[in-house]
Parts: sequence; C-alpha cells; structure tokens
Amino acid sequence: MSDDFAYSDNWASNWAPIYEKFNSIRGRVAEADVTAAFLERYCSGGSALELGIGDGRVAVPLSERGVIVEGIDNSDTMLKLLGKRTDLVKAWKGDMANFSTEQRYNLVYCAYNTLMVLVTREAQISCLRSAAEALHDEGTLVLELLMPVIDGFVGGQKTTTTLVDHENTFVTTDIHDPLNQNLVSTLLWFSGTSVRRLPYRVRYVYHQELDTMAECVGLKLAERWGDWTGGEFTEGSKRHISVYRRAGS
Repeated sequence: MSDDFAYSDNWASNWAPIYEKFNSIRGRVAEADVTAAFLERYCSGGSALELGIGDGRVAVPLSERGVIVEGIDNSDTMLKLLGKRTDLVKAWKGDMANFSTEQRYNLVYCAYNTLMVLVTREAQISCLRSAAEALHDEGTLVLELLMPVIDGFVGGQKTTTTLVDHENTFVTTDIHDPLNQNLVSTLLWFSGTSVRRLPYRVRYVYHQELDTMAECVGLKLAERWGDWTGGEFTEGSKRHISVYRRAGS
C-alpha cells in the first residue's frame, strides 16, 4: 500500500508485539471461533481468501474447520506472526486495495474493520473490485465494519476512555476530518507503569455507502447482521456483518 494508507508495516511493527493480547482484552480472540463458524457457512468444503489476514486470528480457526484459507497482507511483520502460528494457511504480501489472483474463491472476507484502513473512497472501491474479481460466480463477500460514531467532537477533536479494568486503561484520542471521512487516532494503553502509544488512521463508511460502493463493482447486498452470531441488525447496532453476492446471482 502507499504511504497514504494507515496499515503500513511500520504500523504493524508497533502493534505486532501486543496484537494478540490487545485482541484478547477486547474479546476478539474469544470471538474468533464464532466468526469462523459464521464464515464456514459460505464456503463449507471450499476455499476462502482473507483480506488483511494479520496474524491469522480468524483464518486459523476457519482452516481448522476444513476450509482452504489463503490470505493477503501488506505487512511482513504480521505475515511472520501468521507463519509462526500455522502452516495450514497460505498467505502472501500484497496490497489489498489492488490485487489480482488466478485462484477463484467461494468466499472473500475482510474482518475487524480492516477495510477502513484504506483511507480513501477510491482505495476502498478498488479493494471491493479486486475482491469481486477473486470470487467464483456464486461466491460471497463478507465484510465486518463498525457503525460510525462521530458525535462528541469539539473543535474536530475527541478523547474517549474505551476500557478500564484491574490492569489496563485504554484512552483514544481522535481528530475528525469530515471532508474525507477520516479519523486520525491514537490509542494510549496504560498497563501497570507502562504506556504504549499506538497511532492509526481510518476512513469510516456508513452501511448505505458501502452498499453503493459494492454496486459499483457488480455486487449486491444479500444479508446484513448485527454480529457474528446472526443477531439482528438494528439502529442500535454498533457494527454490521454485510454479505454480498454478484448482482443477478
């Protein structure tokens, strides 16, 4: 990816040493099996490609269910973590905003808001186009994204305490760029006497806009859920799991 994209290997180098612990604290490690069970329905006995595969949090349990899982990531650091974790998943370094593969998959998926690390609309559409081209004719694209929360900003800035427990405190500072739908953020992680500073940048996407972008690349919304357990998507949902298929299929 270009320097304009938030998810660089430099970014990953900062996150890699604490990535699994962070996901565990946020409940994402425990959720991985539920995520894999959801995804398996769309590729049982087939193949899947994960965009932004990271350390294989979802890919590994999905592969253990008999799915042939491959992945793409632009971070050498994350790919090394994946390699240490399993030899069941084939992954390669590449730009998820602009990739091509001769292989065609039953499922392409992008979890944990990873699409949002592409910080322009053009890059996000390009990613969806690459994903659509990688699907079998009857294939499925599954995306997990947070619902944007952009209230509470004063002068374009906001500071939020996102977690406090007996050992850890997470404080997030955000700067809002509404013209580009960007949030330039820093997570401050206080644990014992240590403090970690973890900057990142994302482009948030409303679900209606996501549907429009998908239509631009020949995909249509088939299902939308409020979580990986198949909970209903409502106006109070904090995220959505959106399922797309080729228009006309």
